[in-house]
Amino acid sequence: MDALLLARLQFASTIIYHFLFVPLTLGLSIILVIMETLYVRTGKEVYRKMTKFWGKMFLINFGMGVVTGIVQEFQFGMNWSEYSRFVGDVFGAPLAIEALLAFFMESTFLGIWVFGWDRLPKKVHLAAIWLVAIASHLSAFWIIIANSFMQEPTGFVLRNGRAEMTNFFALIFNGRLWVEYPHVIAGGLVTGAFFVAGISVYRLLRKDGESEFFTRSARIGLTLALLGGIAVATFGHIQGQYSVTHTPMKMAAAEALWNSEDPAPLSLFKVADQNQHRDLFSIDIPGILSLLSYNSLEGRVQGINQLQAQYEKQYGPGNYVPPVFISYWSYRAMVGAGLVMIAIAGLGLFLLTKKRLLQYPKLASLVVLAIALPYLANTMGWILAEVGRQPWLVFGLLKTDAGVSPNVSAQMVLFSLIMFIALYAILAVVDGWLLLRTAKQELPAEESTQDTPEEENVLVGAY
Repeated sequence: MDALLLARLQFASTIIYHFLFVPLTLGLSIILVIMETLYVRTGKEVYRKMTKFWGKMFLINFGMGVVTGIVQEFQFGMNWSEYSRFVGDVFGAPLAIEALLAFFMESTFLGIWVFGWDRLPKKVHLAAIWLVAIASHLSAFWIIIANSFMQEPTGFVLRNGRAEMTNFFALIFNGRLWVEYPHVIAGGLVTGAFFVAGISVYRLLRKDGESEFFTRSARIGLTLALLGGIAVATFGHIQGQYSVTHTPMKMAAAEALWNSEDPAPLSLFKVADQNQHRDLFSIDIPGILSLLSYNSLEGRVQGINQLQAQYEKQYGPGNYVPPVFISYWSYRAMVGAGLVMIAIAGLGLFLLTKKRLLQYPKLASLVVLAIALPYLANTMGWILAEVGRQPWLVFGLLKTDAGVSPNVSAQMVLFSLIMFIALYAILAVVDGWLLLRTAKQELPAEESTQDTPEEENVLVGAY
């Protein structure tokens, strides 16, 4: 195992772990906005209690996201110095804006929201959580600008072996950004929605009181899970169509489509020999891949072999085929999890509306277990996005093996990889314990007009 492979493993493990917290932050921020808005508009105490209960979960998750996010900066400096040097001029502006504007705005107003209960007017306090949600989504926006440049470079010029930004607005209006960003945001909403719905149904199944509280929470969660699931599927379809024309090799790898076909079939299951570029066994539906790609049963979808030949002429000799096995199955895991989420959310919401969900404990338990599905879908989606771009770090400009730090040995990377994994394992246990403890926490019978010292200490500690 050389330094390059170890650096890739370290980057993958830390990014995946960090991204477990990002979607939940995005989704829960929207849900808190909805709950506190309902409280301010209706004056019902149950919505205030809901906002504070789920707010504790948000604070725990937000803190873990910050801690795990900081590690990425060290990775770029330690293991990917050549990559940092190459894209530093392009990424400098959007990432600085993300840190100085979006993240600071999010942190500042989150502090105001935490300590402002019963100290600020209701509408001012509500404005604070609105600004937290807006800042969270702005933060994601600037990060995805950087990722979109890696997928589809624009607004730059190559000078002295570096990519230098020439058009800031070209980064903002990158076509990849506007199909990728809505998909990520919808995925965050689904993550937060299933988190709220699953824990609420878990508490309802325990029958430990507060049925109105958790019934309302479950209804909000399942409603947003259904709407968010449909949005994820819609934006994912749009992103897929965009990728067919702009990053065709990624989509060809996701379908293990070796040769261009018109009409192209959709593969349901396939066993293939990647070295020989041939199928050993495949179950296909004729014409459906063309339909998904062009909204027509006819349409040529480019295959791996033809694209490989094209890229060899364009970029020179080399292997431009990403790992097909990973791309193929991560795509199906993502789509499959998405379809299951829509089905569970729709059925769960229907039964909850009819007040019959708890009559079917096994079905209700599926809502609880479905908390894991958005995490699976989000992770598989990012694996497809990053692995499907290989062998490029920045498509068409910088290959992955050219971005690794030249003077870092395999032993050094292995040591830091082991340390990171050990640290993240500890953090995972702590995070799980905090969330589970908060999820099982008894709710106060009545809310006082002022935060009690004990409750305030819990909030401060979580923050």
